[in-house]
Amino acid sequence: MTAFTPTPPSGGEKISIANGRLAVPNNPIVPFIEGDGTGPDIWRAAVRVFDAAVEKVYKGQRRIYWMEVLAGEKAFNQTGNWLPDSTVDACREYLVSIKGPLTTPIGGGIRSLNVALRQMLDLYVCLRPVRWFKGVPSPVRHPEKVDMVIFRENTEDIYAGIEYAAGSEAAQKLLDFIAQNDPKSFEKIRFGTQAKSAAWQKQLETVGAPHREVDVQVGIGIKPVSYLGTERLVHSAISYAIANKRKSVTIVHKGNIMKFTEGAFRNWGYEAAEKSFAGKVYTWEQWEKTKAASGETAANAEQKAELAKGKVLIKDSIADITLQQVLTRPDEFDVIATLNLNGDYLSDALAAQVGGIGIAPGGNINYLTGHAVFEATHGTAPKYANLDKVNPGSVVLSGEMMLRYMGWDEAADAIVAAMDKAIANKHVTYDFARLMDGATEVKCSQFADELIKGL
Repeated sequence: MTAFTPTPPSGGEKISIANGRLAVPNNPIVPFIEGDGTGPDIWRAAVRVFDAAVEKVYKGQRRIYWMEVLAGEKAFNQTGNWLPDSTVDACREYLVSIKGPLTTPIGGGIRSLNVALRQMLDLYVCLRPVRWFKGVPSPVRHPEKVDMVIFRENTEDIYAGIEYAAGSEAAQKLLDFIAQNDPKSFEKIRFGTQAKSAAWQKQLETVGAPHREVDVQVGIGIKPVSYLGTERLVHSAISYAIANKRKSVTIVHKGNIMKFTEGAFRNWGYEAAEKSFAGKVYTWEQWEKTKAASGETAANAEQKAELAKGKVLIKDSIADITLQQVLTRPDEFDVIATLNLNGDYLSDALAAQVGGIGIAPGGNINYLTGHAVFEATHGTAPKYANLDKVNPGSVVLSGEMMLRYMGWDEAADAIVAAMDKAIANKHVTYDFARLMDGATEVKCSQFADELIKGL
């Protein structure tokens, strides 16, 4: 196996950042990872759409210079490494990149290539816009009410957690530490001692469970949530809401149970809002203070008056209630700021409401350094590899997000309009065609043709 060094295309220039603002040349070099499984199919389709949109809108004045970098199975087969250092270095050096779906290695090593990239580049925002395209099959009655943007914290929570396997020496050391230093909390670990485990095993045997020699088998996980991690995520969400004239930011958490992680995320989120955006937002914390001082009627009147000035409402919602209400009252949510696991659940649940994860775009961004990796949010679907069959919409719309991030809004708008047109004409891939009356099923590459025709 050999090392891989990407070759920058001649004629292109690097994207840079100065004073927190991207400087995008008319000929930017953008690294891409085509992905595994169906990745090559959907990348070939998507890149034609990107190039056609840029050419159509800018009449040859702008052009993206694509540079392939390796990750996943293709990288492993060529280099023996699932994620070569040269790939991470290229994404770091050229700031903005895009990727298809990647296989996660089975067994030891990297937990997830996607998570590894996010951690290595400190891409603390997972940005997931969710909207419905007219005509897309949906399991809900009013998918048109779904228009949300999720800011999912990308670098903390259980995805950056530390885990100790049940029965391991490390797990036992941590159990012993908790037992000795916080015995009251240790009582919550139901099967944390040999005696407790043995007692429960005897009870299980009374209902037919087989007898076994009992040892302490408790997996332990540590979940980190920090003030700074919260502040930069919430700051990004509120900045987005203000810039895009969104009405509210909802801080989604499970702070009623995990008071010092998820609860702290909620509290720190309100603190960041009030400190950094005074005069531009109105928070439920402010409402509570006014209610305590002057009563609920006065608090309601204050909120109404402040929002009438164009201020963004900052509120919060428990995660499980949110998962219910995005179904029953989706128009009450606009921008959502949440932790890693909640954001994972929410973004996929919302994608199902508007047509499935097959057309759900995503971006992983560090707004402070400018680094961003846009990506297909679905899996590799290896059984469909090289069949020119699957929907390229997730990568296409991720590229639309990328163009918008680069400030090329006109090309991004053209892609969205083309997607609207192709779906309205019912010229769609199999996943939509089987659910739409009178649809014409087209191949992955043919769907790209439809999009290019509609630009």
